[in-house]
Amino acid sequence: MDKLKKVLGGQDDGQADGSGIIERANQAASLGCGTRMRGFGVCFVLGAFCSILGTCLLWIPGVGLPAFAVLYTLGNIFALASTMFLTGPCRQLKTMCAKERALATAVMITCLVLTFCAAFWWKNNGLALLFCILQFVAFTWYGLSYIPFARDAVIKLFTMCAS
Repeated sequence: MDKLKKVLGGQDDGQADGSGIIERANQAASLGCGTRMRGFGVCFVLGAFCSILGTCLLWIPGVGLPAFAVLYTLGNIFALASTMFLTGPCRQLKTMCAKERALATAVMITCLVLTFCAAFWWKNNGLALLFCILQFVAFTWYGLSYIPFARDAVIKLFTMCAS
């Protein structure tokens, strides 16, 4: 009862045992290695399946582009969620917000949301396709940040091609 009074009175800081809500969720969600690998595999396969299915549906007149945008976006969400099984949700969120990945993460999440807006709310197929392309670029740039010197190599490659 005292806990309820603290929460309702605004005196609770969300820390019942010295750890925050995110830490408590991370501890409650601890999985064994085999379960993590299966979770990663299932999410990754679902993500690939959604992306491939969306690409196949792209060529259906009328409904193809919105279906592609939605399925491609869901595929990216599943692919991103799959890595949370390997590292854990807290560590994944921390690495996503790290200095070298923050911009790519922000662009990627913004494009995920804008793709759904363009497909469902604005019903603008051209914008949905543009946001899917930007998703791809941001997701690629985000992924390259995990490989040492990969971003530098890509920048060098494009600089050489532009010269």
